[in-house]
Amino acid sequence: MTTRLLLISDTHIPGRSRRLPDAVLREADAADLIVHAGDWVAASVLDDLRQHGDVLGVYGNNDGEDLRAVLPEVARREVEGVRIAVVHETGQKQRREERMDVAYPDADLLVFGHSHIPWDTTTRRGMRLLNPGSPTDRRRQPHHTLMTLELADGGIRSARLHSI
Repeated sequence: MTTRLLLISDTHIPGRSRRLPDAVLREADAADLIVHAGDWVAASVLDDLRQHGDVLGVYGNNDGEDLRAVLPEVARREVEGVRIAVVHETGQKQRREERMDVAYPDADLLVFGHSHIPWDTTTRRGMRLLNPGSPTDRRRQPHHTLMTLELADGGIRSARLHSI
């Protein structure tokens, strides 16, 4: 069995976009699980994504009390034997892998956001760190981005960054 995940973060709606891009909605429909690593800004984004599938998400530093009331700071779920943790911020990039190994010793995969910069590394102990960037606010990046992930047999079968 393979489980397909959509990873997004930092949608900043309505400040950076009026709505989720069509590419995000298409990937959400194709996913078994939608993971959002915070900075939704509008609670309506959570409602919209829930119409497309199962959502695992956290609040970010730009999210208000409405989202903080229904989303955790850190979310966890095991999927296909992969222990997933989701958080908005991980701090500066220097020594990130070392810090996250200590902070999330029971995770195989950590999905995070905040920087709007795509990130894909593996820590010394083997935890995968993924930041999907932003589908609506590319900042200094060349493209808006999202990630898709396939999990199977207790591991990550594939991780792909998509420019949209």
